[in-house]
Amino acid sequence: MTQKQVRHILDTIGELFPDAHCELHHSNPFELTIAVLLSAQCTDETVNKVTQSLFQKYKRPEDYLAVPLEELEQDIRRIGLFRNKASNIQKLCQLLLDKYEGQIPEKHEQLVELPGVGRKTANVVVSNAFGVPAIAVDTHVERVSKRLGLADPDDSVLEVEKKLMKKVPREEWTQTHHRLIFFGRYHCKAQSPRCEVCPLLDKCREGKKRMKPSKPRKAITNN
Repeated sequence: MTQKQVRHILDTIGELFPDAHCELHHSNPFELTIAVLLSAQCTDETVNKVTQSLFQKYKRPEDYLAVPLEELEQDIRRIGLFRNKASNIQKLCQLLLDKYEGQIPEKHEQLVELPGVGRKTANVVVSNAFGVPAIAVDTHVERVSKRLGLADPDDSVLEVEKKLMKKVPREEWTQTHHRLIFFGRYHCKAQSPRCEVCPLLDKCREGKKRMKPSKPRKAITNN
């Protein structure tokens, strides 16, 4: 794929979703980290419903450690994998107090060492909380990148990230991450993508397949 083709894809998605942004509600890096941790295999919408009351009850790492694990589990039980996530939140808070004076560290390599924080979460935090360019690859980014030929169908999540980092100008990484998510969440959906009105149909192998008219069956004639 040429740089010109990549530019066309980025500009087209940018025109569709110029105001794409992080949809997880948060007011500081700590809240964002907790929200992204909760969002694994769960919709942002559900996370926002839960964090509305969660962030009123728990303001600092000390607050999460001041309650029994079972109480925190109940507070987030609407979230998938809530037991595992509650345990990780308490371990994360303990580590923040032991190592970082209760503050979220700003470096990627420090973030990925926190319990429950993987590469994707770290990318979201550094880019949204600290303004460091990053491309976090979630299911939407992965799907859209593969459909539009920005990555190959068999690429791992890390390979998708590396290819996007090569093809997209560094200063556009964070913005592109948000726009690809919006494009995947509201347009190029997993089950029912809006191929019939997609301005990038000519770049999408899957879209072309979906839009091919099915061949009419030959009538069976009785001799």
